[in-house]
Amino acid sequence: MKKYVILMLLILPALSLAPAAQAEIYVDGFLQTLQGARLEKDNPTATEFTASETRLQVRAEHFGDAGEFFTRLDFYYDGADTSSYAWELREGYLKFRLGQNFDFKFGRQIITWGTGDLVFINDVFAKDYRSFFVGRDDQYLKAPQNAMRADYYSPVGSWSLVWTPRFEANRLPTGRKLSYFNGQQIVGEGFPFDPPLPDAEFRNGELALRYSRTVGSFNTALYFYRGFYKNPRGVEMIPVGSEFMPQPIYPRLHVYGASVRGPMFGGIVWLEGGYFDSRWDQDGDDPLMPNSEMSGLLGFERQIATNLTANIQWQAEKMLDYDIYKMQNEMAGMYVRDEIRHLVTSRVTKLAMDELLTLSAFVFYSPTDEDVYARFSTDYKYSDELILSVGGNLFDGKYSATQFGQFQLNDNLYMKVTYGF
Repeated sequence: MKKYVILMLLILPALSLAPAAQAEIYVDGFLQTLQGARLEKDNPTATEFTASETRLQVRAEHFGDAGEFFTRLDFYYDGADTSSYAWELREGYLKFRLGQNFDFKFGRQIITWGTGDLVFINDVFAKDYRSFFVGRDDQYLKAPQNAMRADYYSPVGSWSLVWTPRFEANRLPTGRKLSYFNGQQIVGEGFPFDPPLPDAEFRNGELALRYSRTVGSFNTALYFYRGFYKNPRGVEMIPVGSEFMPQPIYPRLHVYGASVRGPMFGGIVWLEGGYFDSRWDQDGDDPLMPNSEMSGLLGFERQIATNLTANIQWQAEKMLDYDIYKMQNEMAGMYVRDEIRHLVTSRVTKLAMDELLTLSAFVFYSPTDEDVYARFSTDYKYSDELILSVGGNLFDGKYSATQFGQFQLNDNLYMKVTYGF
């Protein structure tokens, strides 16, 4: 009953935004089953299933002269680990315009910035990698957050401001269905991963700004973010009895960046960069906090044949104060990354059978970390309502401490059936 009360509380304000004659709500959604299993027998997780769920998503929206209402609600049963029913309000916001230049959006929403294809620099909004690694739809990579957004449009460009009062972290593997590296080894069941969030205080809210403008045929943008690292990359020592134990935390972070995207060489090219200012280790001498970094991304995409599209991206991340980091980690006997980390990605998409069949592959490869993550999928549109999908996620790496190497025991295959209505 509580779920339906919340849904009605979301719908009723929207109805008040428009005259009764225009108060028409459009409803659609889908019913989906997802089944997935891991391939590595020695994975220390609690179950061999990476997914075993049935999901119902219902969307409701209303557009009126005075404003807009939108909600996206998921109900799902998860039987992969401990069988449980759950629900999540993925989106639920009110949007309205003030005059000719201002748009405001209040509520639970999903925000996407930047230019990269599954590589994020200035898109500092929360991601759900637990969903991404087990085969859920791509929409589930972006985690929702409760935020207030304001957009201002003018002849010289557009400004966007997003304020998230309560910090929203990335959703990472916890050891139940997907194993992870805990700083010493790859772990699963028995090593729950639940780092504390920053205190719920006004000063700990997240603030993101973007200025964008079209120059010729190119879209350009400047970015700023004040908040925290989305992954718990810092450590603090907390007292446990008579000893001190390490606890992962989310260090404070500022990000300054820029991007440009537009047509070139018969395709689309994009360039993006950012400076990650680690506010709690600006001198790079605190071994428990991440060093500041500079990151750059160059990408290109084009259609290379009929119904065949491919792209390629190259990202480089340079760690500042690297000599201090290297000395500290070598003395502690810990993994030492390269000063400049390189990442190359490529996506290939092929449409066949009158575009009823979609074949897709995406590969992340880091020559410096010596690790790789490959994801592939095949989607067949059986009818306008029914889509059949199979796919997989494959990880490998030389070191357990690298971005993808830590997930090397999480290889999995999945099957998905989606009925839209």
